[in-house]
Amino acid sequence: MRASVIQIAVDEGESVESRRRRAASMVRDQAGADLVVLPELWTTGAFAYEDFGQEAEPLDGPTHEAMAKAASDAGVWLHAGSIPERDPDGPLYNTSLVFSPSGDLAAVYRKIHRFGFDKGEAVLMGAGTELVTVRLPSTTLGLGTCYDLRFPELFRGLVDAGAETLVVPAGWPERRRSHWTLLAQARAVENQSFVVACGTAGTHAGVPQAGHSIVVDPWGEVLAEAGADEEVLTVEFDPGKVATTREQFPALKDRVLGLDLPRRP
Repeated sequence: MRASVIQIAVDEGESVESRRRRAASMVRDQAGADLVVLPELWTTGAFAYEDFGQEAEPLDGPTHEAMAKAASDAGVWLHAGSIPERDPDGPLYNTSLVFSPSGDLAAVYRKIHRFGFDKGEAVLMGAGTELVTVRLPSTTLGLGTCYDLRFPELFRGLVDAGAETLVVPAGWPERRRSHWTLLAQARAVENQSFVVACGTAGTHAGVPQAGHSIVVDPWGEVLAEAGADEEVLTVEFDPGKVATTREQFPALKDRVLGLDLPRRP
């Protein structure tokens, strides 16, 4: 399986429409890949809180249209990162869109864990409530977004739902880059899954981004890692290694906590 991780730069001064066209062009350039991934909130910037309301769009809005066509043109499965979604019947959401090679919308994931500690995203956006997996021909994706990476129970739930490759778009700040790498490897090891984590380059509303998108195998080995600047990270891996790893080292079978155990009142 060939994955292309597009670590696009999100800088002030570029319009959303310009960035949307640029991202679509970068996706088209990945024809031949099986999976292409964009980062979190790349249309606005993950820390550009004041722009969320103005730039929010419905699920079938301009980003959906542009990314569906790009996926179809390239013939790839496209995880189009996330957008600020405006639900006509509710709040804003930090929402990921996944498209099939035919350009059909295959999955929608609303970010469950919102970052901000009672400000920013945590108060401006609603929380998702559903775990989402997507079946590809060679693997099943489990979807998470940025701050979700800090909550292992979400990814264990995705594994229980059949996930073998965990995909995490993010707008992760440079000042906590060491956590980004550590947590990506931890989620891979504890779930015996591949992790494909796509960050952004540039600066979001004055917050330097970590970049360093990373692909990790089920043993925690880093298969590829980007630098700090905009780039496309491409890596090939064998999805069958998940089943082999879980068979050779069947740690998941020894789980106790988190299962339906009797509890004292």
